[in-house]
Parts: sequence; C-alpha cells; structure tokens
Amino acid sequence: MDDLTRPVDDLLPPFPGQRLQRGVCRGLRALDFVCIEELVPAPGLRVDVMALGPRGEVWVVECKSGRSDFVSDRKWQGYLDWCDRFFWAVDTDFPVDLLPEGTGLILADAWDAEVVRMAPQTPLSGARRKVVLRTFARTAAGRLHSLRDPGYSG
Repeated sequence: MDDLTRPVDDLLPPFPGQRLQRGVCRGLRALDFVCIEELVPAPGLRVDVMALGPRGEVWVVECKSGRSDFVSDRKWQGYLDWCDRFFWAVDTDFPVDLLPEGTGLILADAWDAEVVRMAPQTPLSGARRKVVLRTFARTAAGRLHSLRDPGYSG
C-alpha cells in the first residue's frame, strides 16, 4: 500500500515531539482552534504549535517529549510575548512537576489532546496581535500554496 492509499492514522510522524504536535492540533481543532506547527513569530524563535481561536485568541503550545527535552529548552519564555496564553503539551509519562507555575498544561498523544490546566490570559497588545495574525495567515497561505503547487517556488 503506498502513502496515498494508507489510512491517515498509519502516517504517524517519526519523532515523539511531532506526534505530540499532531495530537495537540487535533485536540485544539475539536475546540474550534486552527493550528500551525513550527511557526516562526520572530527571528530566533520557533513555536511548536500556534493556535488561533474562534474569537481571535492566540495560544502557543510547546511540546515536550521528555525531561531532557524540557531541561534543554532555553527559549520558551521568549514565546510569552507572542500569545494570549502559553501551554506545555506532554504525554502521560512526563513528570509534570517540572513545568513552571503560571503556565497551561495539555496532555496529548498522537491522536488527541486535553487541556488539563488552563493557562493564565495575558492579552497581546493591538500592534503585536496584528503582527502575529499576519504572520499566522501568511505562513498558512504559503504552506497551502506549497501543497497545492509543490513545483512552484515563486
């Protein structure tokens, strides 16, 4: 069976963090959010998942596949300026006591996710929101175009 005829669940991403991203995007889609993975809001930053909610709210979700993945993350506080709420997404085996207070928590696997601790809301300023939404839209549109016309680079 080739990749085009395989069931979607058979096409799991190869790495644990990517599997968490997939589950997070599915779980947030059930909450009427749309998501982009690996979004660069500013030079030097790359969020695992940025989600846009039905009322324009912006969430950033960092997926951590284990203790060493979390401990080696030195950039996460830089993401706080680019969202209304910040979450960690981990699997059920992750030692959640490592995660900082004042952040949200999502439990996820490759198929779904559940928000178990809501992150505090820190609304973006109007000017920052405009930049974030434009970046989100342009990234999404560019990726869609690449899927629809993969041979064209502009």
